[in-house]
Amino acid sequence: MPESKLTVGWREWLTLPDLSIPAIKVKIDTGARTSALHTYFVEEYVENGTPMVRFGIHPIQKREDVEIICNTKIYERREVTDSGGHVEERIVIKTPVKIAEQQWDIEITLTNRESMYFRMLLGRTAMKGKMVVDPEKSFLVGEPSGEIYR
Repeated sequence: MPESKLTVGWREWLTLPDLSIPAIKVKIDTGARTSALHTYFVEEYVENGTPMVRFGIHPIQKREDVEIICNTKIYERREVTDSGGHVEERIVIKTPVKIAEQQWDIEITLTNRESMYFRMLLGRTAMKGKMVVDPEKSFLVGEPSGEIYR
């Protein structure tokens, strides 16, 4: 019997547990191949011979008082073409994503999305085999409590 897929709306809240991000609003973007996460700074370093990255995010749009500093391994580098047709080399990380009660590993590119409405895009490769999108709906899997970033 095939595994049932999670039905999501065009925007949802998810968690990036290994990055200590308890909630971030994402655009579920079937037009984007790659997932992208907003970073306002990125610092590369080496720890015990392993390429690492430290980056900061403001997980809530228009709330610079809420910041999370993340550290993780660099998975690879990749050229990504953004929606405006600009090619940019980005750092790619691999980390678990949790939405509703489901969790799986995804690849995410790091980029500055300060001017964008969503701090994260969930691209189609991250969704493959896991979810179905209802473009007329939003927040089908719920919203975080109002206390999460106080």
